[in-house]
Amino acid sequence: MEQPGAADNDTLDTVEARYSRRGLLLRYARGRVRNFANRQIVTALGAGVLFYVNGPVSGLIAVVVALLGESIDCLYLRGVPAALARGVPYRRIHLISTLTAILQALTITACVALSWFGPNSAGEALFPVAFLTGAAVNAGLVLPHHPAAGRARLAVYFSAILVILVSIFVFAKGAGPWGVLDICGMVIMVYLIFVILNYTIRGFRQTQANTLELVTRGRQVIEREREARQLSLVARNANDSVILSDAQGIITWVNDAFTQITGFTARQAVGRHPGELLNGPDTDPATIQAIIDAGAAGVPFRGEIQNITADGRSIWIDTNQVPVLGNDGQVEMTVSIERDVTAAREQARDMAQARHAAEEGARAKAEFLAIMSHEIRTPMNGVIGMADLLSESDLTPEQAHHVDTIRDSSEALVKIINDILDMSRLEAGKMTLALAPFRPAGCLPQIVELLRSSAERKGVALRLEGADQLPERVIGDEGRLRQVLINLIGNAIKFTDQGAVTVRVQAKPVGDGHDMCIEVEDTGVGIPPDRLGAIFDSFVQADAATTRRFGGTGLGLSISRMLVEAMGGTLTARSEPGQGSCFVLQVHLARAAPEAPPPAAPDAQPVERLRGMRVLLADDNKVNRMLAGKYMKDLPITLRFAHDGQQAVQAAAEFAPDLIFMDMSMPVVDGLEATRRIRAAAGPQPVIVALTANAFDSDRDACRDAGMEGFLAKPVRRADLLACLLRHVPAQAPL
Repeated sequence: MEQPGAADNDTLDTVEARYSRRGLLLRYARGRVRNFANRQIVTALGAGVLFYVNGPVSGLIAVVVALLGESIDCLYLRGVPAALARGVPYRRIHLISTLTAILQALTITACVALSWFGPNSAGEALFPVAFLTGAAVNAGLVLPHHPAAGRARLAVYFSAILVILVSIFVFAKGAGPWGVLDICGMVIMVYLIFVILNYTIRGFRQTQANTLELVTRGRQVIEREREARQLSLVARNANDSVILSDAQGIITWVNDAFTQITGFTARQAVGRHPGELLNGPDTDPATIQAIIDAGAAGVPFRGEIQNITADGRSIWIDTNQVPVLGNDGQVEMTVSIERDVTAAREQARDMAQARHAAEEGARAKAEFLAIMSHEIRTPMNGVIGMADLLSESDLTPEQAHHVDTIRDSSEALVKIINDILDMSRLEAGKMTLALAPFRPAGCLPQIVELLRSSAERKGVALRLEGADQLPERVIGDEGRLRQVLINLIGNAIKFTDQGAVTVRVQAKPVGDGHDMCIEVEDTGVGIPPDRLGAIFDSFVQADAATTRRFGGTGLGLSISRMLVEAMGGTLTARSEPGQGSCFVLQVHLARAAPEAPPPAAPDAQPVERLRGMRVLLADDNKVNRMLAGKYMKDLPITLRFAHDGQQAVQAAAEFAPDLIFMDMSMPVVDGLEATRRIRAAAGPQPVIVALTANAFDSDRDACRDAGMEGFLAKPVRRADLLACLLRHVPAQAPL
């Protein structure tokens, strides 16, 4: 279907094409061909004059010569439209048509020469000059259409007139009266030619300019009409409501979407103010005033407002009101685009509620994990501690085996708890890396040696290759790297019944550090291809039989990958069922400064440094107090206990301990509040170390904020307590 205005556009294109270079050339060619017969009337008249004055031969020659030039010119011009349509270059056609014009002008000049040099008309200037003047006028009429051809013809004709003038002055009548008159007459005729040509050319150019200007304006009008029609279609068919209001804010037009959204018809809306029609009792007065102020100031307004529909429903509208200003700067009309955002607001409210529920769920999860950690770690502290003490007693081999089983099972349970807590921290983005210098050349061999006994018990060889390539010192989180490698090597040993587990390491200096690649390859059960991509997901193992046979939570690999990615590295795996698996850890570790000289050798009997040290242990759990007492009974210290936080505060004032092991969760007053009260008291301040089953980073932060200097998470081993005591020996402790 033809678009509106297309016919008008075609007409304007046609008019514009007439004044283009191609259009003018076509008009020139067609005009010359069309007026061929009219020009031959003058040719026949001139030939008749020559026939009468100089004889039939002269007249016949004039006819033949003139027709030859005209024929050649017109025959070529007749084929110009077809040549342009075939794609013949414009320059070529323009050049050839100029040459044929020169030829035609020369043939006319030759006919004039027959008159000027004829036996009976020789020296008579009026006829030849008049004939040349007519030819020049004819050439000038087509000058705007084909300037090159017109100028060529005029050059030939004016050259002939100049020759006649010179001949009159030199050879004919010299400076006599008749000669002067002829010369003056010819000058006047030449001047008239210029006047006529100038008038003709100026008129053509003015017409051309006016026509092209009309074409431009016509195009602009057509374009504006098209835009107006398109805008009208857009406004009518838009999904958003469109309201047009006059300078007083009265509705003059609404689209169909306005009716669909509000329920008010155009008849009901036109002539009323939008606020009068749409505002309800719940509409915010501040928003109404803001719209009024924006309209009065002639500035746009964008915001949300609560309206009512025709059937009384309350809806939320996002309105964008734009004033249209006149030349005087005053508001002529206002265009309002409005969208129903009721569903979006309800969705946002639902999302906010869901987010709040998720946050509450996360908080409840964190609280549950904290309680679970505390409640499990507290008895596990007693189980592992008592197992350690029992293992040091005189036991039969069977009893020793039972104790080892209790201790191994307890440690496995603690590892599960630690995995769950690590996963919770990583998912919450609260896992922080403890970056510090360490020696990879010492770290990796230690890990391998730590797990070698597990491999030997299964008859599996455990090898470390490339340790000599490791850098001396790098910066990273050694503890987390150990955790990942222990998990990877431990898994490899667990899933390998025969063969070997090989740990290969490579390190390349790159930039400011080293790119480290650690491969852990085993000859174990392998992983099916369809499960390989899921082994790093939480709570996932290769298959259910794996869980039944080997145990585990399925969190180890997920935690390991998260930790490696937190370090800026990658952890990938490749495997063949029945052929084994290979896990590849790649990470960049910054280069560390050379290690400082080792400190002086420690005291041969470090325990003696504790002599006279006063220690207070505050814990509400009887088993934990008993276990700590047994751990420290052989140490040269004075040890006292507190059952709750209030007793800890009193004992700190009365006993003046050098160090306090403070449990966080105690009755009456908890460990944090007890620490704050001790710090607020006057006098010497003890070192306070948290000894708690709460193992979250947030718990560490809370202890530090309360004024504690250290943090020990349960279950605590005897070596941990001793190391903590040695770190905090008071400078003035009596010997």
